[in-house]
Amino acid sequence: SGGEKKLVSIATILSMTPDIILMDEPSVALDPQNRRNLIRVLNEFDHLKIIASHDLDFIWDTCNRVILMADGQIVADGPVEEILRNQELLEKNGLELPLSLRRR
Repeated sequence: SGGEKKLVSIATILSMTPDIILMDEPSVALDPQNRRNLIRVLNEFDHLKIIASHDLDFIWDTCNRVILMADGQIVADGPVEEILRNQELLEKNGLELPLSLRRR
């Protein structure tokens, strides 16, 4: 499937041991199993990951720092838990709390 090919491509890039990996919406079009596999693979990658995504649950599971941008400007920069738990900040910038937090 397309998701499996995407995961293989990402794994291939990571096997080249780059110092930095940049990703734009990496979880788009992945089924739940491949999404979990991608999270596992990225969490095993020890170098710098820069991930642009609206999938805040994915960000919660893979990142330790968030830089929130709106209209090309940085509006917040800090630990994942601090930024992604701030409902007012997220909503002010067109986002919602991650689904995993809304269930708690």
